[in-house]
Amino acid sequence: MKQTIMIVDDSPTVLKFVSYSLKNSGFKVVTAMDGMDALEKLSSNESKVDMVITDLNMPNMDGYELISTLRRNEQFSDTPIIILSSEEDEADKKKGSDAGADSYLTKPFKSSVLLYEVSKFLS
Repeated sequence: MKQTIMIVDDSPTVLKFVSYSLKNSGFKVVTAMDGMDALEKLSSNESKVDMVITDLNMPNMDGYELISTLRRNEQFSDTPIIILSSEEDEADKKKGSDAGADSYLTKPFKSSVLLYEVSKFLS
């Protein structure tokens, strides 16, 4: 059975690129435009999500709040979360880690680097 990864980003270009990379590597992909959209889809989704890849700067609910919310939910407390953001500051990386993210990649990124990070958590 294919593993499912949710991508949360308000950029259609990023969603398309990351989706394409993951689908070509055999993953099922679910997308959301922001944190609120992600939570709605996760709560109504019957299929289990094996990983979440999220941006930080999004409307309605940012990535930090999404990660914190998921970590407080028993169903997602151990789900691997990768941040994919253009924010490069150490403070942002620390804030992401403090919120509960497992990994942090900065944009722009190579597909191979993303797939390597995904493979570290999903084998």
